[in-house]
Amino acid sequence: MTSTHAQDIPCAPTIPSAPTVPPSSYQEILTNTTKGIDEFRTYTQDEDTPDRVVEHYRDMRAYQTVEFYDRMEKKYSFENGTYRKLMTIEEAFVELENYIDASDPDLDLPNLLHLLQTAEGIRKAQHPDWLQLTGLLHDMGKIMFLWGDAHDGQDGHSTNGKQWALGGDTFVVGCRIPDEAVVFPEFNTLNPDMHDPRYNTIYGIYEPHCGLDALKFAWGHDEYMYRMLVANDCKLPRGALDMIRYHSAYPWHDKGAYTHLMKEEDKERMKWVQLFNKFDLYTKDGGNDLRGDKLKDLWPHYQGLLEKYGLSGKLKW
Repeated sequence: MTSTHAQDIPCAPTIPSAPTVPPSSYQEILTNTTKGIDEFRTYTQDEDTPDRVVEHYRDMRAYQTVEFYDRMEKKYSFENGTYRKLMTIEEAFVELENYIDASDPDLDLPNLLHLLQTAEGIRKAQHPDWLQLTGLLHDMGKIMFLWGDAHDGQDGHSTNGKQWALGGDTFVVGCRIPDEAVVFPEFNTLNPDMHDPRYNTIYGIYEPHCGLDALKFAWGHDEYMYRMLVANDCKLPRGALDMIRYHSAYPWHDKGAYTHLMKEEDKERMKWVQLFNKFDLYTKDGGNDLRGDKLKDLWPHYQGLLEKYGLSGKLKW
C-alpha cells in the first residue's frame, strides 16, 4: 500500500554526500565529567530512569498513531502562507526559557541551555557555521507547546505536563514498531495501530524502499521545526534539515531499523545525522551554564549566522 504522506515539502540546496570534517571522538565532545558515555540514555523501569521519562514513553507509544500524525500535520500546516504566530528566533528563545524536556533522562534543565551547549560544542570542534546554527535551532520545534495542550501531548506550561508529542525518540507510524530498536518495547502493544492489520506489518502503508522522506515519524518537534524552516525559505543546506528532522529517530540512525524502507541515498544522509547526534547527546552538562552574561557574549556570533542563512527578523511559526 502506498503512503499518503505529503511529498510536496521542498528541500533546501544539497550539500556534500558525506561529512567533510572528520567526526570528533566521543571523549573530545563529552563535557559532563560526572558521567561516562555508557551512562547517557539509560532507559529502564527502575531507579536509573526518572518516573517522568518512563511515563512519557508509555504515553508516546500509546498515542502516537497514523491518525494523530495526520491531525497534527493539518493543525501545524504552513500551506498557503498560514502560520500561528510571527516571532524572531530571539523571541522564541524567551518562550523556551522555562521549558524542560520530560523525555530526557540526562538533563533536568531548561531546553534553551541544551541548545546553547550543543551549538558551542559543534563550534569548539570547528565544524562549519551552518552546523553550529543547526545545533542552536534543532530543538526549537518544542515551541509547539504554545499552541498545544495535555490532550495532544504538548503541555509545556504545567509542572510535569504531558509532552509525548513534543520530544522523545521517534518511530515510524503506519508500520510495525520494531521491538528490537525502540526503548521500552514492552509499551508497543499499547499502540492501537499495532492491532490494526493496515499498520502492523513490516511495510504497513509503505512501499519497499520508498525512502526516508516518505515515512511518517511520530509527530514531534523535529517534524514541526523542519517544516517551519522550509516555510520560511531558510538557506540551510539539506544536511542541516536532515539533522533537524531526524535527530530523534534513534531506531533509524542508532539501531539500524527501517532499512527495508530506505533508499540507497538515505544511507549517506544518515551519516550527517549520526555526526550531529554525538554533539546533541554528549554536550549535555548541568554544570555548563551558558545563559545570562555568557549568552550576551555568544549571541553576536549566532545572530550573524541567522542573518547569513535567512533566519533573521520575524518568522512564521
